[in-house]
Amino acid sequence: MDDLEKAILISFDESGTIDPGLKSQAVAYCQQMKETPSVCRLCIERFSYTKFVQVQFWCLQTLHEVLRLRYSSVNPEEKSFIRNSVLSMACSDGGDDKNSVRVLDGPAFIKNKFAQVFVTLIYFEYPMIWSSVFVDFLPHLSKGSKVIDMFCRVLNALDDELISLDYPRSAEEVAIAARVKDAMRQQCVAQIVRAWYDIISLYRNSDPELCTGILDSMRRYISWIDIGLIANDAFVPLLFDLILVEGLPDQLRGAAAGCVLAIVSKRMDPGSKLSLLRSLQISRVFGLVAGDVDSELVSKLGVLLSGFAAEALDCSKRLESEEMKGVSMELLDEVLPSVFYVMQNCELDTTFNIVQFLSGYVSTLRTLSPLKEKQVVHVRQILEVIHAKICYDPVYRDNLSIPDKIGIEEEDRMMEYRKDLFVLLRSVGRVAPDITQMFIRNLLASALVTSSDRNVEEVEAALSLFFALGESLTEEAMRTGNGFLRELLPMLLSATFPCHSNRLVALIYLETITRYVKFIQDNDQCIPLVLAAFLDERGIHHQNFNVSQRASYLFMRVVKLLKAKLVPFIETILQSLQDRVAQFTHLDWKGKDLKGLGSEDGSHIFEAIGLLIGMEDVPLEKQSEYLSSLLIPLCKQVQELLLDAKVQNPEESSAKIANIQQVVMAINALSKGFSERLVTASRPAIGSMFKQTLDVLLQILVVFPKIDPLRSKVTSFIHRMVETLGAAVFPYLPRALEQLLADSEPKEMVGLLVLINQLICKFNILVRDILEEIFPAIASRVFSVLPRDGIPSGLGSNTEEIRELQELQKTLYTFLHVMTTHDLSSVLLSSQSRGYLDPIMQLLLYTSCNHKDITVRKSCVQIFIKLIKDWCTRSHDEEKVPGFRNFIIETFATNCCLYSVLDKSFEFRDANTLVLFGEIVVAQKVMYEKFGNDFIVNFVLKGFPTAHCPQNLAEEYCQKLQGSDIKILKQFYQSLIEDLRRLQNGTFVFR
Repeated sequence: MDDLEKAILISFDESGTIDPGLKSQAVAYCQQMKETPSVCRLCIERFSYTKFVQVQFWCLQTLHEVLRLRYSSVNPEEKSFIRNSVLSMACSDGGDDKNSVRVLDGPAFIKNKFAQVFVTLIYFEYPMIWSSVFVDFLPHLSKGSKVIDMFCRVLNALDDELISLDYPRSAEEVAIAARVKDAMRQQCVAQIVRAWYDIISLYRNSDPELCTGILDSMRRYISWIDIGLIANDAFVPLLFDLILVEGLPDQLRGAAAGCVLAIVSKRMDPGSKLSLLRSLQISRVFGLVAGDVDSELVSKLGVLLSGFAAEALDCSKRLESEEMKGVSMELLDEVLPSVFYVMQNCELDTTFNIVQFLSGYVSTLRTLSPLKEKQVVHVRQILEVIHAKICYDPVYRDNLSIPDKIGIEEEDRMMEYRKDLFVLLRSVGRVAPDITQMFIRNLLASALVTSSDRNVEEVEAALSLFFALGESLTEEAMRTGNGFLRELLPMLLSATFPCHSNRLVALIYLETITRYVKFIQDNDQCIPLVLAAFLDERGIHHQNFNVSQRASYLFMRVVKLLKAKLVPFIETILQSLQDRVAQFTHLDWKGKDLKGLGSEDGSHIFEAIGLLIGMEDVPLEKQSEYLSSLLIPLCKQVQELLLDAKVQNPEESSAKIANIQQVVMAINALSKGFSERLVTASRPAIGSMFKQTLDVLLQILVVFPKIDPLRSKVTSFIHRMVETLGAAVFPYLPRALEQLLADSEPKEMVGLLVLINQLICKFNILVRDILEEIFPAIASRVFSVLPRDGIPSGLGSNTEEIRELQELQKTLYTFLHVMTTHDLSSVLLSSQSRGYLDPIMQLLLYTSCNHKDITVRKSCVQIFIKLIKDWCTRSHDEEKVPGFRNFIIETFATNCCLYSVLDKSFEFRDANTLVLFGEIVVAQKVMYEKFGNDFIVNFVLKGFPTAHCPQNLAEEYCQKLQGSDIKILKQFYQSLIEDLRRLQNGTFVFR
C-alpha cells in the first residue's frame, strides 16, 4: 500500500480512532494529488488494481470532478485515453489480467459513480467528438447481464444528470440535452429499443430483476423517442404479457405497467392520443386491480389506470368532434370503476392528483343534463372516494382523543388535506344535489345504527361531509330547508352515536349543528333538541375537556342567533349549567379546582347566560334574581380572596391570582348581554348591580397593583362598563384611572391610553374635566419613558422593550389625534398641562416630517390642522397660545409642508403617501385662511428660495393657494415639488 492509498483510507475513516492532525494531512495530500496534471490517468490505473472500495470511489469521484470542472484543460491525448478506458471498463468481461479490478463486479455505489463519469464524457463529447459511444456500447450487451446492467445505469444517469425535466436545468444544459437527444434519435434510438426488446424477451424468466431495470430505463425515454418504436404490434403485447402473466415478480409486472403509463402519457394531438388509448385495450388489466390492495403491483396498476383515465378525460375536452368526444367518454366510463376502486383502497403515487382529476371529470358532467345511468353510478363512486379519503387512520385514534403531539400533527395534516376534497364535494353537490344528499343521509343513518365504536373514523367522516356541504347552501336555503334538512337535522339532533365519547366525533357533531342553526330559527320544534345536544354529555357536559370547552363557545354562538326564542327555556338552561357556574362561584383558591382550566374556560358560558337573561323579554324580577344569583357569589369570591392577599406562600398567591382572573372574565362575559339602554333607562336597578360589581373589582388594582394579567382583565371590564353603564360610570373613573396610571410600564400605558380613547370617542367633551385632571400625569409618565433622542432603530433594536416603546409612541399619537378631533384640545392649555405643550409640539413636528409609518405622519398633520383651527385667528392681537402662531408659520410650514415632501424618500407612487400629501396641502390652505399674508411671506418668500424655486412658479403657487379649489392646488403643488426635485437632481435632503 503506497502513500496515496493510505491517505485515501485515512481521509474516509469515520471510526474516530484516527488522530485529527493526521486526518487533515491525509485530506490535504489527497487534494494535492487531485491538482497533478496526470491525475485522470492515475485514477484509471489505480482503480484497476486497488482492492479497497474507498480508493475505487475516490478515483471515480476525482475523475468525475476533473472532467466536470476542468474538461477543457485536459489535453487531447489524455481525453482519448479516458474515453477508451471508460468504454473498456463498462464493457469488460474480465480480460486477460485476472488480477485487475472490474467496475462491473463492484458494489452499486461504485457502478453508479462510474455511470456518472461515463455521462460526463457524453455531456462534453457526444456527438461531436465521441459520436459512436452508443453504437460502440451496444454490441457488448451480448456479453451478459453485468454489461446490460451497466448500460441501464448509464442511461439512467444520462436522464438524471441531463435530460429529465424533473430537476431544474440551466439554459446551457437544456441546449446540450436537446443536442444529445437529437443525435440519439437520428443515430441509435431504434437500435437501443431493439436491444431492450431482445433483452426482455431473453431474460424475462431467467433474470426478472435485470428486465425490471431495463423497463425502468425504458420508461424514462418513452416521453421523447418516436412512440412508434414502442407502441407497436411487438412491444405492446410484450408489455401486457409481462403484466398479465401470473408467477412473474410484482416488481417486473409493475415496471411493465410503468412503461404502458409512459406510452399513455406521451404528448401528442388528441386524435392520435385517442387512437393510441383505444388500441391498448386497457380493460385487460381491470381484473388484476381487485387483488391485494397493499401489493406493489396493484398500486402501480392503479397509477396506470388513473393516468389512462386522465388522458381520456383530456381527449374529451380537447376534441371537437362529438363522435370522438363520445368515444373518449366511453373509454372513460369503462376505466372509471377500476380507478375509483384503487383511489378508495390504495395509496396512489403522489404525482397523480386525485382531486384534480375528479374535479375535471365533475366539471364535464355539468354540461350533461340529465346524467346518464353510468354517470350517476360514477357520481356515487366519487362520493365513496371522498368519504374514504377523509377518514382518519384508526392507528391514530388514541393520539387524536387526547390529543398528543402526534395527534395534533395528524389533525393539522388532515385538515389541510381535506380542503380540496371538500371543494370537490361541493362541486359534486351542485352537479347532482339529490345523489349527494342521499349519500350523506345514508352514511349518517348507518352511523346511527352502528352498535360499537368500531367505526369511529367513518362516523366522523360522515358528519364532516354533512358539515362541509352546508358551506355551499345559501342562507335562504338554510332557513327554509328542504326534505334533506328537514329529515336529517331532527334525526341528528336527537342522536347519540355509540362513539360520541370520541373527541373528534363530538366536536364535528357540535360544529355541524351550529352550522345549520339558521334552519332551527324557523323550526321552533327543534329548539329543545338543540338545547339538549349542547347541554347534555354530548356538549358542555362531555367527558373530554376540549369538547366541553368548545361546546361552551358554540353554545354561546347559538344563543346569539336564537336568544329571542329561548326565553321560555331560560330556567331549564340555567338549571343545566348550574354545576358549570358553580365551578366559578365556589372555586377552591388553593388551586385544586383550577387544574385543567384554560385561560378563557367558562367565560363563554357566562356570555351565553348574559345574552339570555339580559333581554328585556325577561321580567325585571326574574332578571334581578338571575343576575344577583351570579354576581353576588362571584363578587364575594373576589372580596374573600382580597381580604387575605398578603400570603407568604407563592403557590397560594399564584392560585388566588388565577382564581380572581377567572372570576373577572366570567363577570365581564356575563355583562355583554346587557345593553346601556336597559341598565340606565328602563331598568336602573340592574345598572346598580353592575356599579356595585365595578366597585368590588376596582379593589383588585389596589391590592394587586403590579400583576399584569389582573390589570389587563380589570381594564377590559372597565371598557365593558363604559359601554354598559354609559355616563353612569363617571364617578368610578378617577379612582380607576389613578390606579392604572400608578407606576405603569409602557405596555400598561398603552392599555390606559386605549381606555381613555374609548372614553373620549363615547362621551366627547363630557370627559374634559377628567382629562384635564389626569393629562399631566399621563404626559409626565410618557415623556419619562420615551427616550428624548428617539427610539433606537436598525440592527439589534428588535427587542421586546423597543417594540413596547414603539407601540406606546404610536398609541400616544392616536390619543392626541382623538383628543383634538373631539374638541378637547383645550386640555393641552390647562395650567397643569402647559408645561408639556412644547415637548408635545416638537414631537408632533418631528413625527409629521420623519416617521417611517406614513399613517402616523398623516395623523400628526391632522392634529396640527385641528390645533390651528382651534387656537388661531386672523388677528395678531388675539393670540390664544403665545408663540404657537410663529411656530406654525416659521417651523411647521417649511419643515413639514415643504422640506419633508422635497425629500426623495417621499414617494408619490405610494397610495398612503398621497393621502398624507393631501393633508399637507389642506394644512397650507388652513394656514393661509388663518394667517393670510404672514403665511405667504414666510412660506413662499423665505422657504421657496431655499429650494431654488423659480419666481414664476412661486407666483403661480400663490394664485392657486388663494383660489377656492383644493384639488387644483394639490395637483399644482405635487407638480411643483416634482419640478423642484428635478432642479435639485435629487440632491436636496431635508434637514
